[in-house]
Amino acid sequence: MGHGGMDHGGHGGHGDMDMGQCNMNMLFTWSTKNLCIIFPQWRVTGPFSLFVSLVVIVLLTAGYEGVRRITRRYEAGHVQRLSGVGVSTSTEIADECASTTATAGLDDPDESSPLLVGRDPRRVAERRGKIALAALYAVQVFYSFFIMLLFMTYNGLVMLAVAVGAFVGYLAFGQDESATKSVACH
Repeated sequence: MGHGGMDHGGHGGHGDMDMGQCNMNMLFTWSTKNLCIIFPQWRVTGPFSLFVSLVVIVLLTAGYEGVRRITRRYEAGHVQRLSGVGVSTSTEIADECASTTATAGLDDPDESSPLLVGRDPRRVAERRGKIALAALYAVQVFYSFFIMLLFMTYNGLVMLAVAVGAFVGYLAFGQDESATKSVACH
């Protein structure tokens, strides 16, 4: 069956897709010809755009250590806040409710009453802290995968910029952190 008379509607040129614009390497290379970094809009067009791109990559990678430091500080502050709230607070609330219900003529209040759950400052602080820590963790995971995508350009210069960014980030933000943690994956 011959397809000679069929109109293929521009399939030979792949329509509007300009495949020559970005070079997608799956093997290590030092070439910057048609190098796009993560997005087609982030394209290296010459020596100046390459330099600016490498500086941005160093700053982005260093920023990851900054996010990790913010998370560590928040976590330490959260632990401090929880120790400051103390367990006695919920007991004080239960005692206060007991005296209020006793003066109102009600029987012995149940400490596990649903009315008391939202009033326990320790539980509220734990929940808020957990949500904030989860959000910071999500930012770290997103950030680390973004750095992985940078590395996956398989371009030696981009890979070196990621390593330099990790170095700079550790110098700037890693004072109290072990150097054994890597940026790989998270």
